[in-house]
Amino acid sequence: MNTSHSRRQFLTTTSLATATALTGSRATGKNTETPTVSLEGRIFKAVKGGKKRNESPLEFFTRLKNLGFDGVESGNAKQAADYAKASQETGVMFHGMVCGWHWGTRLSSPNPDTRAKGLAMMKQNIQDTHRLGGSSVLLVPGKVNGANETHDHVWHRSITEVRKVLPLASRLGVRVLIETVWNGFCETPDKFRDYLDAFDNPWVGAYFDIGNMQKFAPAEEWIRTLGHRTVKLDIKDWGKKNGFCRLGEGDVDWDKVRAALKEVGFSGWATREGSDKSIEDTSSLIDQLMIGKKG
Repeated sequence: MNTSHSRRQFLTTTSLATATALTGSRATGKNTETPTVSLEGRIFKAVKGGKKRNESPLEFFTRLKNLGFDGVESGNAKQAADYAKASQETGVMFHGMVCGWHWGTRLSSPNPDTRAKGLAMMKQNIQDTHRLGGSSVLLVPGKVNGANETHDHVWHRSITEVRKVLPLASRLGVRVLIETVWNGFCETPDKFRDYLDAFDNPWVGAYFDIGNMQKFAPAEEWIRTLGHRTVKLDIKDWGKKNGFCRLGEGDVDWDKVRAALKEVGFSGWATREGSDKSIEDTSSLIDQLMIGKKG
């Protein structure tokens, strides 16, 4: 065996590998040994609304498609046929509805008439979502609000009311997704997980808001604790110094968020709530931070 030749070959191979690694590190600014986690193909990108006055559903969906969005979380059930046609022509979808009444007409209210009114509106939201072809309604279940709406009140009253609509939800194929918000309720990952499990029903899940819960624990911790319970995501950033802000300018560690989502096997809708410099900016930031697209 030619020892000197083997040594020269080893040194040459090692030098080339090192040079390649260094070049990759300089080009990306990242450690090439820990590549960026990509959720491409697993995330469907959406916005909460943005339809202009006098803009038809087809014009709206075409604009969203041109901006790189897959869907929207708002719609007019009276225009269900127009929305269906627009979706068929563009591929952009209506994916769900927000229960816009849930703060003022709380299911945790001590007033049974208020709870009954909220229940009726939730039933309507489920029916409207079904007509528009969506798969979920987003619900804030209540608010801890003094002696008449304690944490226990919100827990038990909301579970009692939501259970009443689950036969309708399951029949129409529309899930009731509980959003994580600043309502004084279940503000740790473990408590929120246990609240969802108390329903013991597959038609109830989590609508996890990434930025909202950063205040209480890192978003990636929430994601891992909630696991399969998270059905949809709100995309938002928040920081101790600047509050709710442009994506990427808060305290959310997006690399860790993507890694946690991949770890729990998440695939589904992710909807931007809030605004950035422009809707074009939002689209680009979601691609970069939420999905992990390169370039």
